[in-house]
Amino acid sequence: MAEDGTLWFGRPARTLHAGDAGAAEKARTTLLAAAENAGAARLARLVGEGGPLAGFLVAVMAHSHFLSHQIERQAGLLEGLFDEPVSAKLDAILSRTEAMRHGEGFAGSEAELMTALRREKAALHLLIALADLAGAIDVEETTGWLSRFAETSLGAAAAWILRDAHNAGKLELSDPAEPERGCGWFFLAMGKLGARELNYSSDIDLIALFDPEPAGLRWPDRDAIGETVIRMTRRLVRIMQERTGDGYVFRTDLRLRPDPGSTPLAIPVEAALLYYEARGQNWERAAMIKARAAAGDIGAGERFLYELRPFIWRKHLDYASIADIHSIKRQIHAHKGHGAIAIEGHNVKLGRGGIREIEFFVQTQQLIFGGRVPELRGRGTVAMLHALADHGSIEQEAAGTLSRCYRFLRRVEHAIQMIGDEQTHKLPADAEGIERVGRLLGFADGDAFRAEFLDTLREVETHYADLFEHEPDLGVEGNLAFTGDDPDPGTVETLSRMGYKRPNDIWRVVSQWHMGRYRALQSERARARLTEITPLLLRLFAESGQADEAVMGFDRFLSGLPAGIQLFSMLQSNPRLINLMALILSAAPRLGGIITAKPLVFDGILDPAFFSGAPGKDEQRTRLDDFIGEARAYEEVLDRLRIFAAEQRFLIGVRLLTGNIEAMEAGRAFADLAELIVEYALDAARAELAEKHGTIEGAQVCVIGLGRLGSREMTAGSDLDLILLYDVAEETDESDGPKPLPAPTYFMRLTQRLISALTAPTAEGVLYEVDFRLRPSGNKGPLATTFRGFSRYQRNDAWTWEHQALCRARTVAGDPELRERTEAELRAVLALPRDPAKLKEDIVSMRRRLLKEKPARGPWDVKLVSGGLMDVDFIAQFLVLSGLPNGNLNGRDAAHILRLSNDAPIGENEREILAGAFADYSAIMQMVRLCTERDFDPKTAPKGLVDRLCAAGGFPDLETMQAHIVETEERVSEIFRAVLGDPRS
Repeated sequence: MAEDGTLWFGRPARTLHAGDAGAAEKARTTLLAAAENAGAARLARLVGEGGPLAGFLVAVMAHSHFLSHQIERQAGLLEGLFDEPVSAKLDAILSRTEAMRHGEGFAGSEAELMTALRREKAALHLLIALADLAGAIDVEETTGWLSRFAETSLGAAAAWILRDAHNAGKLELSDPAEPERGCGWFFLAMGKLGARELNYSSDIDLIALFDPEPAGLRWPDRDAIGETVIRMTRRLVRIMQERTGDGYVFRTDLRLRPDPGSTPLAIPVEAALLYYEARGQNWERAAMIKARAAAGDIGAGERFLYELRPFIWRKHLDYASIADIHSIKRQIHAHKGHGAIAIEGHNVKLGRGGIREIEFFVQTQQLIFGGRVPELRGRGTVAMLHALADHGSIEQEAAGTLSRCYRFLRRVEHAIQMIGDEQTHKLPADAEGIERVGRLLGFADGDAFRAEFLDTLREVETHYADLFEHEPDLGVEGNLAFTGDDPDPGTVETLSRMGYKRPNDIWRVVSQWHMGRYRALQSERARARLTEITPLLLRLFAESGQADEAVMGFDRFLSGLPAGIQLFSMLQSNPRLINLMALILSAAPRLGGIITAKPLVFDGILDPAFFSGAPGKDEQRTRLDDFIGEARAYEEVLDRLRIFAAEQRFLIGVRLLTGNIEAMEAGRAFADLAELIVEYALDAARAELAEKHGTIEGAQVCVIGLGRLGSREMTAGSDLDLILLYDVAEETDESDGPKPLPAPTYFMRLTQRLISALTAPTAEGVLYEVDFRLRPSGNKGPLATTFRGFSRYQRNDAWTWEHQALCRARTVAGDPELRERTEAELRAVLALPRDPAKLKEDIVSMRRRLLKEKPARGPWDVKLVSGGLMDVDFIAQFLVLSGLPNGNLNGRDAAHILRLSNDAPIGENEREILAGAFADYSAIMQMVRLCTERDFDPKTAPKGLVDRLCAAGGFPDLETMQAHIVETEERVSEIFRAVLGDPRS
């Protein structure tokens, strides 16, 4: 028995620290029980005796619930490592999978194939994780094993489908023993699979193509070729990604195919070649760098890529292509921050100093130089870094440093994914999670990991900035002179060439800046600073896609700015902020209107901590207390609340726009801010009412937040759905002030003051629009409701739709004791027994009514459209109201409810679809409501907004995104009908 791991891994296992003694002991007990249950005597003895290898396994289990579960399920697999090392086991898994591909010893059904692939994947996944964490294999080996298995399993699925179609008479194979050879149907592996750099829990990106005239296959019915191949492709995707009791093989994505919004899942080769020749875009060229024929007819795939070489590798790169490449770079910069880097929640892939910066640099340099230098046409990131250094594009030291950083970041990425088998690239958001990741990677504690991780990010960021220090000329040449009375013809020509539609008007606007007509430009220093950065401003505004609008927006901004020297100096020293301003002015008319009306809100972006994420509620409370300061007068307090809320809403919005926070985080941040404002407004209203009418002894008040405030899904344009409850002793008649009021009148006045505090327009604007119509009996009932009356109504008289609304309800302000009682009552009402059939009927009836009375305006109306967010919410509300036994669910969003619905009558695949739809719809709603006051219309939307929508959803273009949204809406509609019934009947 090799306790040092040499027999298992070929070298001693890396020492991992289990951390918490209790967690380690629990893991040890679990491991021992699993070994005994599996009859793994040597493993049980190893655990009992302790030692380095046992300590390694215990630490892995203590830090990763996914790997702990896999070790429990596959303890027998570990027993086999006493006989042969992990590399032999991995080879055996690949050999068995390759045998399936060739039909050797496997002639089972599709279900048996799916089971076999999933079990091989589970074994491979566990062994690779242990070998990776033990230090037995490096990053290239880890990604290589995962990629080779993905290719082999894809091939096994494709071969089985071809044989099955042959046996069914749908096609005739010339050699059923080698069905893929010459069949004409093939899959290009894109992205990380194409580069054989697949991460631990990665999706696989594929493009399915076919040759209708293959050498090794005959079609009995030539009219059915396309339909049959599409059906085969859909079947392969299902074999790979459908979740069964054995899990899944790989999540599979076909959205990188040409024009996915209007093309089938599998495309004829000629059609694809014509598309790339006539309409192919630069991002598709970049994607094709890593493309590789991975399954099906490999020969046909390689011939296709050979034909595509002139599209990918151009001998001469035109200026428009260079501009496109650098616009991609600017988009990547736009979502990143400035100043301090927060480790918690940092995105290892997309964040500052992350994997994407290294990959992006390599790909852009390949696009620029690869057409003339064949040695730069490889797929691997590390290999291409060294090839670039050999070519002289970068220093050898930079290649070495970035290669080391890349390997470390990929290890971190794998460790994050090994914890829960989730396709995530974000570090945990808490110190405990950081500690777990660090210990999995072999660090003594979280601090040691933090230090190396931060050093790595800084090294990448430094090299990345240096690599792009000298950008290629964007092709903009000519005069930029703004002196004299009439527009300079050369400058007008330059502006027109840059993309300005009204160059004469733009010349006049800019010339006014230099004349000092605005207060911010009256000092010579301010004008000098602005003159120095004007060419950069004009270039970046031109590249925003809304050139004229950006300049006009900036002009309005300048007109309201009290002083300019600080801002212009900041922009000069940090040009990336110009990108941010251009983004706001071109993509988000709503935010642009805010900074135009209130330029001082821009001050918040100057805070070095701004881009480290949205502040939490406690931090916001501290800031608000400081901002209110000594203000005691009612109107002064309300004005300061308005100023604070406007600035913070703006700053949350900018963080969302730039990708610094995601849609869900933005929803929570907007809701936390609103909750804080309601709390302070209620306190101010109570104090003001008490001055005139006194107080009622022992009375308590609380405010319930419903809708998006309650579920913490607020957008920049959300109003507040509120209910005010109060509770007084039955013998209490009235208040004790100079003008006493009866209790019902007193609390009605309090509610009116709260509404006025939140909605009254002043010089500082309006806090929120407020809706109290969800109170008992709606507009017919009193504005303020007694706790007892609320309870009685909800238990005896409320309609089903009112209980649906309560699924989102939670208290947001008021006296702690009444808040606690109200929370308990909300839980009790949600838990009331209901007739499932009647519940379904009521929910479907309400959905039917809403479809009729509030029809969607198209697929982008993701809230109201059939299969949209409302359907997801209604399904989640049904789960709660039908007795989902998971405790406190009030005030939870649909995604949270779905995560806790393991025992619900909805399968795991359906829950995953609904959760994905919820995330996609939320991202769209957040971005659209942030950027514009109007509904989203792809034909008229600002280009900047379209770009941000695509970036937020992870789509290359709007057509691809719309195709995905339409498909998602259809799938959600199907689930709604299956669970609740058809609202359209």
